[in-house]
Formats: sequence, C-alpha cells, structure tokens
Amino acid sequence: MDIEEFRKNGKDMIDYICEYLAGLGERRVTPAIEPGYLRPLLPSTAPLKPESWSDIMADVEEKIMPGVTHWQHPRFHAYFPSGNSFPSILGDMLSDAIGCIGFSWAASPACTELETIVLDWLGQAIGLPKEFLAFSEGSKGGGVIQGSASECVLVCMLSARAQAIKKLKKQHPFVEEGVLLSKLMAYCSKEAHSCVEKAAMICFVKLRILEPDNNCSLRGATLRQAMEEDVAMGQIPFFVSTTLGTTSCCSFDNLVEIGPVCSDLDVWMHVDSAYAGNAFICEEFKPLMRGIEHASSFNTNPNKWLLTNFDCSTMWVRDRFKLTQALVVDPLYLQHNYSAQSIDYRHWGVPLSRRFRALKLWFVLRSYGIDGLQRYIRNHCRLAKRFQCHVLKDSRFEINNEVKLGLVCFRLKGSDALNQKLLSEINASGKLHMVPASVNDKFVIRFCVTAQHAAEQDIEFAWSVILTIADSLVAKLPGTIKIKDEKQASREEALALERRQREELAYKRSFFVRMVSDPKIYNPKMSIARRHVSASDNVREEASVEEEEDSEAESNAQTLQRPIASWISWPLAFLFQGTFDEAKGSPQLPVRFRHLDTMVRLKSNGESATESDARQPNQKSPRKSPLGARRTRDQL
Repeated sequence: MDIEEFRKNGKDMIDYICEYLAGLGERRVTPAIEPGYLRPLLPSTAPLKPESWSDIMADVEEKIMPGVTHWQHPRFHAYFPSGNSFPSILGDMLSDAIGCIGFSWAASPACTELETIVLDWLGQAIGLPKEFLAFSEGSKGGGVIQGSASECVLVCMLSARAQAIKKLKKQHPFVEEGVLLSKLMAYCSKEAHSCVEKAAMICFVKLRILEPDNNCSLRGATLRQAMEEDVAMGQIPFFVSTTLGTTSCCSFDNLVEIGPVCSDLDVWMHVDSAYAGNAFICEEFKPLMRGIEHASSFNTNPNKWLLTNFDCSTMWVRDRFKLTQALVVDPLYLQHNYSAQSIDYRHWGVPLSRRFRALKLWFVLRSYGIDGLQRYIRNHCRLAKRFQCHVLKDSRFEINNEVKLGLVCFRLKGSDALNQKLLSEINASGKLHMVPASVNDKFVIRFCVTAQHAAEQDIEFAWSVILTIADSLVAKLPGTIKIKDEKQASREEALALERRQREELAYKRSFFVRMVSDPKIYNPKMSIARRHVSASDNVREEASVEEEEDSEAESNAQTLQRPIASWISWPLAFLFQGTFDEAKGSPQLPVRFRHLDTMVRLKSNGESATESDARQPNQKSPRKSPLGARRTRDQL
C-alpha cells in the first residue's frame, strides 16, 4: 500500500468507524456465537499473494464483527467503562504513525517530556499532594503511564520489595537475600483486585488477605492487628495495597486509618483507584480520597473513565528514586549524554519499549477540558442514581452497595441460584450485558453506566428488560410465595456457605495451597479458617439470623476484639534451602500452611521431615513446638 492508497483507504476506514459507532445501538451487545466459530471461516494458512483492501474490509464485517462484544454499546453495562473518544482515537493514530519507541529521553524527547507534563496536569486536577508532581518545587515524585493497573501494582510492589531488602541487608549483612525475601509480607483486602495476588506471585513474597468491614472497606485496626501478629511471628510487613473504588462494588478502603499504620511500620502504601480515581477531578468526589497524603504511590486509569482508549494507566509516586532503584538496568547501548538531566521512563516500569501514549491523553485533556470531563462523569453518576431509584421502588429487589459513583449492585430477594438464572437470561437475550460479583457472600448483579453518550432512555430500556425477565422467572417459581422471605433466604444461604466452606477446606488440605481467583466473580474466592473462637463467639454464631442486629459500631468493635479472619498466599520461594544457625540447636525451618497445621522442617543438609497435626475446628491437639517457643528462631 503506497501513500495514495493509504490516503484513500484511511478515509474509508474513518467512514467505517463512524458508521460502526453511529449504528451500535442496532447490533446485539454480545455475539450469538460459540467458541471456535471463526476457525472454519478463515483459511488454514496465510495468503501467499496480496489481497485487495476491499476484500479484507468485507471480511471484517462478515466474519469479525459477528464475534465482537461491543464495549461501546449503549446497552453494555458490564465491568467498568472502556474509554473511547474521537480525540483519543486520533491521538493513537498519530502515535502509530510516528512510531517511536520512547524508552529514553534521547529516543524521542517529546515522547518523554509530554508524558511528564500531562501527568502533572492530571495529578493537579485529581488533587494529588504536591509531592507526587514532577514540577513541584523540591519534589522527588512524578508520574508515568503504564499499560494497566495490574502493571502499576506490580511495579510498586517490586519497588517496595527492593527497599525492604535494602534496609534488611544493612541490618543483617550476612543473611542471604533469599532468607530475607522469605520474611516479607504484603497485605490487601479481600475486595482488592486479583492482580495484587498475581503481583505477589511474581515478586515471590507472601500475601495476607484481610477481611473488610460490612461496607467492604479495609480498616486500620484490622491491618494493625494483622501486622502485629506477623511481626510477633518473625514476618516483616513491607507493602499494603489499598483500593479506592473496588471492582466488585466500588467500595473505599479507609486510608485515614490505614495510613498511620503503614507509617508506624515504615510500610509502602499503594492506592489502586483504577476506576474511581478519575472521578476525583470533580470537587464533590474529592472527599472519597481522604488520607491520600499517607500514600507512597497512586494509580488511576484514564482508559476507564476519562474517554481515553486503552492502554493508558497513570501512576504517581512520592519518591521516583525509590521506584527506579528497583528497576534500573543500564547497558551501554541505551545510555546517552543527557541521562543526568532527563527522565528515562524505561526505569519506571517492566517493559523497555514504550509507545507515545501521552499524545492521546493530551488530545483528550485539551479537546474536552476539565469541565467537559467533569460533565461526562457527573452524567454517569446521575444515571446510576436513576437506576438505583428504579430498583428501590420494586420491593422484590435490593441494593447491595452504597452507590457513590456509576456502579449499582443489585439482586432479587432470593437465592443465589435465582439471581444467577436472572443474569444468565438477561445476557442471553443480547439486549443487555452485565456481570456478577460477590458482595458480603451474596451473588449480585453489577450494573455500570459505561457508554460515552449514555442517556436516560438507556436506563429506562435496561430496567424494562430486567423487569420483563424477572417477571418471567418469578412466575415460574413454585408455591404461592414467589420470592422467599428475606430472613429465610439469608438463613439458607448461610447454611449453604458453611457447607461449601467445609467442602473447600477438605479439598485444600494439601502442602502447596495458594489463593486462586474465581473466574466467575470478581472477588478472590476465599475460605475463612478461624484460628481462635471464643465461647461467646460460638454462642453468637449459633444464634438465629433473626436475632442478629449488625451495626457499624458492632462491626468496628468486633474488628478490634475478634481474631482476624484472613489467610496467606504462599509462593514456592518460601520453601528455600537457606543457611541456618545450627549452633543454637535449631537447624530446621518450620513452615505453616493455610488450613493445615503441618510443619515442614527443611534441614541444613537438604533432608526434610514433616509432622502433621491436621485438626478439625475446635478440636485441641498438643504441638511439639508451640509457635511462641519458636519466635527467636523465626526472627532475624
């Protein structure tokens, strides 16, 4: 294709894109196909001879589009918004045309400098502390564009790990780094995104997942208790991943409480606000980020809710030198004469190669202005409130989250199976698309306002579809009472949950157990094994559902008094062959596994022995070596 053919075909492509976006409402939201549909439609080998552009575009409409899920569809209400706008598309086109690889300032100066500038623009609009902005006087911080929020969490955990190892190495210069690494403990809420667990796996550190309160918010008392327990066991807290706007229900961790806990123990606090962070450009939503002054790093995704196409995940750090120290690899062929005077973004993330992503964000910020982006976000939040009102007016439904932004979690008052059937039939209709989540151990349906030009008629249409299918389902239920009494349903669900937990506990009694993310829901699948249960707790657990009155005050009191229900993701790195001090008569390393009181002792000569003490809940069995007696052996 020469330049004249590109000129013509490029104009045709723009026309096709415009027609596609203008006619989205007439297509099914999700494709009516099955896995493997495309294989029979395409040749088994690549063409030997060139094919015409018209034939290629014909196949796009006839063979590719039938298999596309239309994320920009006005009836798409799944996940979170997938940013898209014409200025962003044009910015990506220009970036692709320039085709630079901006791994260093010298590789393309404008690529680097524009990224630094627009990250300061956006950071100011969000209201980040000045320490996070590159051009603030005396600042050591700055921003960078990563590929995704998952990458942001990983990079920050790597940096926190490097800082922790560096500090420990000074304290224990003769201890191998592998031994130090095995002591590091990271923390997050059960509501945190599964990418935190993946980051811990890559970093070869342990991850402790903590229970949030009744509002799905991680509290400071919970974190402090977990850290104190781990320190007593010889573990070293080094990283906490908090969330502002969780994926399941858009809940907010309590940074005001968590921040001081992290400061007291010199722990890196990362704030993941991939979706909600964009809303902080609106003054009325800035209070949701109270406590951000305690953060070491922060990320949000303009490619979710700021009309910018994927990939564009923005991340800021308070100290860029701590970030780059963990990631610097500087071969001769990448060095240049201005390294000391400029930023080389290859040191700020995992990949070396980087696209000119700042262009599309710059185009969007200039084309819409902060005012235009605020109107766009406020419209989504207004429409979410409108949908919430529809749900609350129908006594058969309930709301399962506090609707602060553009996400509403709802369900029929009944069993999980009923709501699974409801969602399945809604999605099968092709008229709407939504996804589920688990909120307080209930199966809920997530309704998110996502379309750029979402309007009231889209909400009315969605609610009419939901009502029609719900009416059909309720009519098919046996008995005169179509929807079970709420308390009866809650009691049955509690019993079913307890049964599932027992089954999962039996299945997971093995030596190598780690957290897995349930692909069917957003929350990590979690089995809670309580380590200590008092007599009063047993009485309370046996009490009927009708007698339980949950309140925020009671929840906070329980958080302080009751042991924390949490568990740990153990990477294989924990089973290391280290050097132990046999002079103290303790040449063995005890390893504790989730759901199984089994001690694997790794001897210095490479031999291993195990002793099992697998017990049922509330059964006492003596141990040969109480944990308290091994404290000095576990500590460095």
